[in-house]
Amino acid sequence: MKSIRNDKGASPICRRILAAVLVLLSLAAAPPAYASETAATVAGEPITMGELEKSVRSHLIEIDNQRYEVLDAGLQELIGGRLFLAEAKSRGIAVEALRREEIVSKVAEATDAEIQAVFDMNKQKLGETTLDDVRDQIVAYLQGQRTAARTTEFLGELRAKYPTVVMLKPPLVKVATGNNPPRGAADAAVTIVAFSDYECPYCKRGEQSIEAVLTKYGDKVRYYHRDFPLPFHANARPAAQAARCANEQGKYWDYHAMLFRSAELSEEHLKEIADSLGLDRGKFDECLASGKYGKAIDADVAAGAEVGVSGTPAFFVNGRMLSGAQPAEKFFALIDAELARKGVGRR
Repeated sequence: MKSIRNDKGASPICRRILAAVLVLLSLAAAPPAYASETAATVAGEPITMGELEKSVRSHLIEIDNQRYEVLDAGLQELIGGRLFLAEAKSRGIAVEALRREEIVSKVAEATDAEIQAVFDMNKQKLGETTLDDVRDQIVAYLQGQRTAARTTEFLGELRAKYPTVVMLKPPLVKVATGNNPPRGAADAAVTIVAFSDYECPYCKRGEQSIEAVLTKYGDKVRYYHRDFPLPFHANARPAAQAARCANEQGKYWDYHAMLFRSAELSEEHLKEIADSLGLDRGKFDECLASGKYGKAIDADVAAGAEVGVSGTPAFFVNGRMLSGAQPAEKFFALIDAELARKGVGRR
């Protein structure tokens, strides 16, 4: 297994990770920029560092997250190397012998049926390529998957045997939850705050990921939606108003779900959704026409901009930012890490 350290030093992968970490650390070591310092002047008027950093805050947060991911990857490799070394010493054997004993020997060879199944799944992409042409690559792929799975399993066993405490902390952004009603238990270990736009196609995909999260984790997650209607989506703001009007009649999340499932969001359709949910149309129409929630929506937009949101969707998982329509698996990884950090078992 190439990624495991031995007693001779770090692997090539680890060295590349650590080199990237050193570059990032050198950047982080630069003198701090103060908000009042001048970055440039235009016609004698200054552009301050505070103004500059605010304008690119979402990118800076993304860089912070990337830096953490690099550090965490390097740390996990170093931890794995130390665990292998500790167990090898305990058994009185070399690290490579331990690897053969616990990893290589326990990884089953791929069967003909499994190789055929992988080939069939990719047959359209392969065109005229035959199974014999790619058999070796498929075998290597399947063995690689199994080797990685067994390595993860064995490292879990070693962590249980040799207490391992990780103090490295991810970058966090303090995000308020807004005024829309939440989903999930009040004492949930993980809070997700989304800034989203009902007319945004990427937000619709992001909503599917959130539904998968809520189904998987149940009361371990509490979810808040905050409105971030983009100016070029003419129907996004009225849709956000309509959801808040539906909330007055106890139907916020039902209405919210139907907005994301809708192909168009005209005013007529917003009222059709209200009818389908059995809302009092007189009260709903009056609320929608009043525009009474305009300031509340503006407050959501301002709050999003303050924490670096520049597009939709943007999610904050216990303060960790995820930008864009991320797959459910990305949320799962973050949530599992947060549950582990808080000592909460997975569902």
